[in-house]
Amino acid sequence: MINKMTLASLAACTALVAGATTASATDVVEMGPRPYYLIDKMADGALKEKLLSCAAGPFKPTLFSIGHRGAAMQFPEHTKDSYLAAARMGAGIIECDVTFTKDKELVCRHAQNDLHTTTNILATDLAETCVQPFVPASGDTPAKAECRTSEITLAEFRTLTGKMDAANAAATTVEAYMDATAGWRTDLYAAEGGTLMTHAESIALFRDLGAKFTPELKSPAVKMPFDGFSQADYAQKMIDEYKAAGVPAEDVWPQSFNLEDVLYWIENEPAFGKQAVYLDDSYAIEGWDPMDPQTWTHAMTDLKDMGVNYIAPPMWVLVTVEDGEIVPSVYAKEAKAAGLNIITWTLERSGPLVTGGGWYYQSIADVTDSDGVMYELVDVLAQDVGIVGLFSDWPATVSYYANCMGLK
Repeated sequence: MINKMTLASLAACTALVAGATTASATDVVEMGPRPYYLIDKMADGALKEKLLSCAAGPFKPTLFSIGHRGAAMQFPEHTKDSYLAAARMGAGIIECDVTFTKDKELVCRHAQNDLHTTTNILATDLAETCVQPFVPASGDTPAKAECRTSEITLAEFRTLTGKMDAANAAATTVEAYMDATAGWRTDLYAAEGGTLMTHAESIALFRDLGAKFTPELKSPAVKMPFDGFSQADYAQKMIDEYKAAGVPAEDVWPQSFNLEDVLYWIENEPAFGKQAVYLDDSYAIEGWDPMDPQTWTHAMTDLKDMGVNYIAPPMWVLVTVEDGEIVPSVYAKEAKAAGLNIITWTLERSGPLVTGGGWYYQSIADVTDSDGVMYELVDVLAQDVGIVGLFSDWPATVSYYANCMGLK
């Protein structure tokens, strides 16, 4: 039997086909089946009814929806293919994680030392540049490899193709090591390899797609300065590429886990520093507790006094469970009280939520037992915590919610 949601989805798809003139058309935002699947899994209630009421759209890009590495749930991360998919799903902001090559050119990779898991480098002649060549698993010793952008030139980087981020620790061959995509992801859109991009190329692409920018300056795997290239040089070069492209500062949210990078931008590039995002990883400190300010590295008011306007912890830090309901954490309340804008990460980064959702859902694991909880969490983050943006590996999920709730 075809229900009202199915009919609405078919109507939206028909409109999409009619409106799209080429495979690269981005003037029509499409949701695909996943948001509808998640809504179907929700417990009956007001939120489900509200989301059902929006099934027919129309949908448009929204700054609330941030493409985490593009659309990395199903496309090789930080590739042109992944970025295009994110834009087509309504991500108003798209992320390029920024690192550098041997010749100090900026490229989009999640880490300087992840080429062995995110590209085909181990299957190419460039495998000989890896700081840790592939070593097969033996007994209880896992397979290992480490390949860095800082060991190859930009020209060499361009010869690689992207793959789904994964490695098989039990592998005894390079082929098996590279063939490790999680069962809930897919290699369907990685079969021909994704097109890698420089940071400057990502700027041009995102602008053509009508999206805004959130580059993350990644922590180097090499000792800095690198051949005379200092951390400040690195932080400045990233901003300079936006200035060279004529991108206004208000369209860019530069990010870093390194507070010193954020403070550098605040002091030296104040127009860009105004929207600099501090990716708070204090959770990694032993004894740190989002419910206990006494364990925090910085008080929220201290960060605000430093000139920080945006803070971005992982989702679990912002929520807890009280009387069986998801509610804001003390961390979330303190950040909001201090006047900090809150962004969080990363929806769709875990597999199915049947068994609690894993690391990203750890503070609400007791009430996370179905994919239907996804939108319950998003609603609390948006309405109760008051976040201004949500990273997702599958932006359509967030774009659907934002459109339905009237979020820009």
